[in-house]
Amino acid sequence: MQRAYSVSNVQEAKFQTLNFTGEWKEAVGSPELTGTWFIYGPPKNGKTSFAMKLVKYLTNFKRSAYNSVEEGLSLTIQMAMDRVNMIDVGSKLILLEKEEIEPLIERLQRHKSPDVIVIDSIQFMELKFSDYKRLKTMFPHKLFIYVSHVEGKQPEGSTAKRIWRDANVAFRVEGFKAFTTSRYGGGSEIVISEEFAKAHWGLKY
Repeated sequence: MQRAYSVSNVQEAKFQTLNFTGEWKEAVGSPELTGTWFIYGPPKNGKTSFAMKLVKYLTNFKRSAYNSVEEGLSLTIQMAMDRVNMIDVGSKLILLEKEEIEPLIERLQRHKSPDVIVIDSIQFMELKFSDYKRLKTMFPHKLFIYVSHVEGKQPEGSTAKRIWRDANVAFRVEGFKAFTTSRYGGGSEIVISEEFAKAHWGLKY
């Protein structure tokens, strides 16, 4: 039987939060660096560019890994990194090439493994919800960021939908903007590309 907490236990509990600033503070609030975040949107609207922008910011706090399941080590991934000047982060970020669930778990069990893991994408990894729960249970102090395709306005597939509902932070990417829903506060949008956002949204920008 697991421990039960009184109301005073809950109120007195301390959690380590991140000192986000600027646009990230306005969008996300002051989050814990654990659990699940979720990025979703249609193709060619800036999902990968936003994921790179986000993970670069998170390297200010923890070592990170970007699991490029969909594109692998490719020119497009190189270009996405160049757009955010990823070279600035040095060894704080590693790129994983199409790493599947078992090798990923083995990697994360190692000493000094990354604390932030981006999985791009759920669909190409053919992730099952049982795999998602397994990662969350085995690594409760790590942050997993999942990138998802969409069907209409919602994540594609039942696994993606269930992860989306469970996420503490979700970013809906459209027209090179990220629209944020966060359990930590915030809620402001983030512009991924001024040029492309203006071209997409026009006067609404």
